[in-house]
Amino acid sequence: MMKRFLPALLASAALTLTLAACSSPDGNPTSTEDDVATAPLPPLPAAVDTTGGKKAPAPAANSVMRELSAPNATEDIKKMQPQM
Repeated sequence: MMKRFLPALLASAALTLTLAACSSPDGNPTSTEDDVATAPLPPLPAAVDTTGGKKAPAPAANSVMRELSAPNATEDIKKMQPQM
């Protein structure tokens, strides 16, 4: 009898504590009478220029958009590296 009573007692205690902790003080779980400020957020500051004022080179007028893939990326990286 004790083997079945103890787990049932622990389960009922846990359920009681859970229900007590989840309920609101006035007994209404959907109460939304919180005193919360709803002012809009300030605007974000401008992004920091990390390029030192340099502009990106314009793509050639006749260049075809290439697929982003590992072989194409490897080829582009090899072109960017200095030749020894």
